[in-house]
Amino acid sequence: MYRVVKQIDFCYGHRLMNYEGMCKHPHGHNGRVEIELSSEGLDERGMVADFGDIKKAVKKWIDEKMDHRMILRRDDPLISVFRKMKEPFYLMDENPTAENIAKEIYQYVASQKFPVTEIRFWESVSSFAVYRPSSQRSG
Repeated sequence: MYRVVKQIDFCYGHRLMNYEGMCKHPHGHNGRVEIELSSEGLDERGMVADFGDIKKAVKKWIDEKMDHRMILRRDDPLISVFRKMKEPFYLMDENPTAENIAKEIYQYVASQKFPVTEIRFWESVSSFAVYRPSSQRSG
């Protein structure tokens, strides 16, 4: 099994709904996503995937959708304020926790036909969440 990992850094803000800790307030993070791709074999170039291709597809999407934006749950009352102020935001169906952001990024990477096996999303230098579909979890 071959594995490659591409890291992409970006800045974002969020807040958590139905949460009683500090994260119920709007705040920001310097996040890092680690995209793990795996394959039993290599392509004709001797690669699982070209790092440049990953960057071109995924970093572009993150830059356009999440970087320097507030990531909010679709029913957050702050959305109307952000719209009125013409501030950029990204909407999620779920609370924008590290776990759910990891899953959101995983789904995008998979939709681009990369052999993604896992996303590690670092919310800070000491805390990260991992998303890997159930069928790929090791036990």
